[in-house]
Order: sequence, then structure tokens, then C-alpha cells
Amino acid sequence: MIKKVDHIAVVVPDLDAALKFWVEAFGLALERVESVPREGVDVAFLPVGDSEIELLQPTDPQSGVARYLEKRGPGLHHLCFAVDDIDATLARLKAAEIPLINETAVTSNDGKKYAFVHPKGTGGVLVELYELPFPC
Repeated sequence: MIKKVDHIAVVVPDLDAALKFWVEAFGLALERVESVPREGVDVAFLPVGDSEIELLQPTDPQSGVARYLEKRGPGLHHLCFAVDDIDATLARLKAAEIPLINETAVTSNDGKKYAFVHPKGTGGVLVELYELPFPC
């Protein structure tokens, strides 16, 4: 079951330039910037209510985010939903023959389990699923 929209991710070629809009002009607070070598990105986290905006800057030219930026340019990258049970959600999507990028969940260093659903199965939107190690 979907619990909430966890975040909206926007791919950008330059975090500093993007932060001029999101923080300086738009007024959002920058919580932190984190390097995620597994995904080949630096991520700026900007809380908005119970959700957040994540700005993704590729750091590895071979990463999926870098290829996305090269092919489509900057802009909306994906929507992320927090779910109660990611394994059950992935099983339900597989049973419905929805194409998945991750057949099984990946666990991040902070304990989040995540997986991506292919845009071919969602009407063109890359969807990420999170199972958080703590209540939302």
C-alpha cells in the first residue's frame, strides 16, 4: 500500500546552479547534499512538508541518471512512493506483468529498501518505491 509521496526527483547538470532557484529564489531549505556512489549521483535534499524535492547531479557518466540527462535533458526524473511492504508491492506488480527495473529491492546504507518500476509500465513515468526502516 502506498503511504505517501516520498520525493520528487529532478535531474540537473549542476547542483549549485539549480540551488540558486530552489533555495535562493524559491525559498526552500537545503537539508543536506549527499554523494551516492552506487547510483553515480550527488543529491541535494529539499524538504517540502512531509515530502521532499531531490536534485540529482550525475557524477558518473555511465550512470542511469547521466544517460537520462544526456538523452532527455534536465527536468523531472522520477516520483518516489513510500510503501508498507516493498517485497509484496514488487510481487503484485510482477503478477500484473508491470516491467520492473529492479526485480528485487536494493537496500541503501541507511536501511531504506528501494526499487524502480520501468516507465513502460507506468504510462511514461519512472517510479521509485521506498520501504523506509522507520514509520513515515
